[in-house]
Amino acid sequence: MQDIKSEYLHPEFETLDREQIEALQVKRLQDTVRHCMNSEFYKTKFNELGISPEDIKSTADIRKLPFTTKQDLRDTYPFGMASVPLEKCVRLHSSSGTTGNPTVILHTQKDIDEWANAVARCLWMVGLRPSDVFQNSSGYGMFTGGLGFQYGAERLGMLTVPAAAGNTLRQIKFIKDFGTTAIHAVPSYVTRIKEVMDQQGVDPRKDTKLKVLAIGAEPHSEEQRKRIEEMLGVKAYNSFGMSEMCGPGVAFECKEQNGLHFWEDYYIVEIVDPETLEPVPDGEIGELVLTTINREAMPLIRYRTRDLTRVLGRTCPCGRNHIRLDRMKGRSDDMMVLRGVNIFPIQIEKILMQFKELLTNYLITLTTDNDNDNMTVEVEVDDLYANDNLHLQQLTKEIIRQLKDEILLTPIVKLVARGTLPQTDGKAVRVNDLRKVYS
Repeated sequence: MQDIKSEYLHPEFETLDREQIEALQVKRLQDTVRHCMNSEFYKTKFNELGISPEDIKSTADIRKLPFTTKQDLRDTYPFGMASVPLEKCVRLHSSSGTTGNPTVILHTQKDIDEWANAVARCLWMVGLRPSDVFQNSSGYGMFTGGLGFQYGAERLGMLTVPAAAGNTLRQIKFIKDFGTTAIHAVPSYVTRIKEVMDQQGVDPRKDTKLKVLAIGAEPHSEEQRKRIEEMLGVKAYNSFGMSEMCGPGVAFECKEQNGLHFWEDYYIVEIVDPETLEPVPDGEIGELVLTTINREAMPLIRYRTRDLTRVLGRTCPCGRNHIRLDRMKGRSDDMMVLRGVNIFPIQIEKILMQFKELLTNYLITLTTDNDNDNMTVEVEVDDLYANDNLHLQQLTKEIIRQLKDEILLTPIVKLVARGTLPQTDGKAVRVNDLRKVYS
């Protein structure tokens, strides 16, 4: 039985030094390339390039391998990338597929077990133990956030509350009645829970046992994280996952909160220039590319995630030497181009969250007026300041000034009353691009 005082759930992997990590990755990458020859997709690709497992002698040799894209998954829909017979698979997860074929990821029982281990490792790393009560407010079904955290929390041995998304009053009742100590939720929904707590007269510090939040699934700034921690009196740890890799459990923050630890016994991490596809130096922002090296049903080689991030380091005071990446800055395909300037929603959020007068719900609307592209930023105001018109005028001017300094454009800023903007139980919609109406 695992020593509950240990900082590591899987010390044999979590405490590897960089040389040991490299050796393990080379062995697992060789095995993965060999296993991928069972996939018609990769077999064809490798044969065209003349690649064999023996060509992999270091992790740098991964650059000999081809990239894989979301379009490849759609083109081979539904099972064209499988590396095992379908009868060996026990689960599939799929994207919504609103713009064509969905992406489908297959799992064997071994894959499910390893997924549970990875999520359990993440939760253990931030101090959760079998005595904790874990409430999961993610959607279940095809969305991986529900079942991924469910199995990981169960593997760790916690009492789990599969509350699923929505029904905020019930979520709060469960938190109070079941003694919930940890919650998984998207950041925008955490703020919604706090708003309803305020309406119900619930003080999270006095009336609940909450201590840990796992937040992810939508880009958020450090300012947003700090706001969440202050609102609920908890520690909020950033989680990263994506269905193509398995779901949650790909990376997680440790107690140091100094970047996401990507589990390099499961994945090889690359950061490349989205245009040239060449590696960028540590510290520079580029596109995250991931290769699975511990997957059975459907390994993915050099998968282009479109997420933008940077390397922060490869050591940590927590004792783990798995690569640390910055939280996702956004996706390359989420970037807004306005009058020739590249802008990400998280840049705007970073500015807004600095003002105590503002709530966390905001909406960016892009329009074309008289052949000019314009940006309007609407953000809700705390009730305490809603009627102080002079202060709101001054506040608006200061927000515009700081946004102009950040994004090099002057947006229209509208401060609106609480509850004016749309609320959602899932990922928040931050950008409403109406320019297509005029195209």
